[in-house]
Amino acid sequence: MLSKAQNKYIRSLTQQKFRKEFNVFIAEGDKIAREWLISDAIVKIIVAESSWAETYKELINRHPQAELCIVNEAELEQITNLQTANKVLLVIEIPGENKKLPVDEWCIALDNIQDPGNLGTIIRIADWFGIKHVVCSPDCADYYNPKVIQAGMGSHLRVALHKTALEGFIAQYKMPVLAATLSGENITKTERLKAAVLLIGNESKGVSAELLKHVTKEITIPGKGGAESLNAAVSAGILCAMLTPS
Repeated sequence: MLSKAQNKYIRSLTQQKFRKEFNVFIAEGDKIAREWLISDAIVKIIVAESSWAETYKELINRHPQAELCIVNEAELEQITNLQTANKVLLVIEIPGENKKLPVDEWCIALDNIQDPGNLGTIIRIADWFGIKHVVCSPDCADYYNPKVIQAGMGSHLRVALHKTALEGFIAQYKMPVLAATLSGENITKTERLKAAVLLIGNESKGVSAELLKHVTKEITIPGKGGAESLNAAVSAGILCAMLTPS
């Protein structure tokens, strides 16, 4: 059972300022929880229904330092960030950031991506295509937002996440920098690359004009219908499929 203080503490972690203050984030749902429990992440609190805790007691035992709170469905509903509570919620320590930025390998750079769902999905896309780094501008969404964690589906464990000024990052990167724009070169004319930065811009404004001054090439996905543009994460997925080594 959760105390009132624990309930308040966990609910506060939906806000970035409290995640920063306590240096923790939330991961919830059966599959995501199991991924994090298998890992070497430092789990602080495990909140679970008794049936789930019994089924996965070996995973729970991997984290003897974690406080285990057995709750019922109604109690879990009070703290969930999901539309419907899903058996288990973890409070996990935010890991130290990987300070070593890539200089000659595939990565995705994100310029002011605001939608947490987009950010989490792009992290998952990077994981799918074996891209080990996602570099975010300082004004991107927080990659430990619960919605980012949910959309990432455990890919945070395999992709190094960085926040830095993209202009400086691009300046020191040794391989091509490709910016996704509506007026770029048809992607079907671009060969697969051993390494590159794929630069994805803000959902409504695209890549900033300042950054475009420093890219190697602008590229675009040709369309046939009447849609004005593609979702940022959808664009990232298509471009990774067409550009990364097969």
